[in-house]
Amino acid sequence: MAMALGGSGGGQTADINVTPLIDVLLVLLIIFMVITPLTPKGLEALVPQPPPPNQQPQQDNRTIVVQVVQPPNGGQSKLKINQDDISWQDLGPRLTDIFKTRAERVMFVKGDPDVEFQQVAQVIDIAHGTNVIDKIGLITAKIEQGE
Repeated sequence: MAMALGGSGGGQTADINVTPLIDVLLVLLIIFMVITPLTPKGLEALVPQPPPPNQQPQQDNRTIVVQVVQPPNGGQSKLKINQDDISWQDLGPRLTDIFKTRAERVMFVKGDPDVEFQQVAQVIDIAHGTNVIDKIGLITAKIEQGE
């Protein structure tokens, strides 16, 4: 009866000592609070850099730009690889031919303002399907203007 009433018995108790558990939880909380801001966020973007203001842009044959062009009368969009017209069916084999001998396998995709992003995504999907392109970047209007 003395133990039930809070008597001072010297025997063992069945209570859990939560002090070490709280210490471990606080240390883990601090570790996660420190690590969380260090994790990278977003996607890695590959953006072509504009030339300096006083320098003329150089024609570089190493850069491959696939452009999705919407005709003014509507209808099916057209593709261009570095200003050369190409059909949707020939895009994959043509990209394979271009990149099979290159060490730098980077391609950029540019879409007209009137083109739906679905068509740009289809070009990216075809390029990934060739398995010869390492990185694909997007060219936007701001990048073209040098901003």
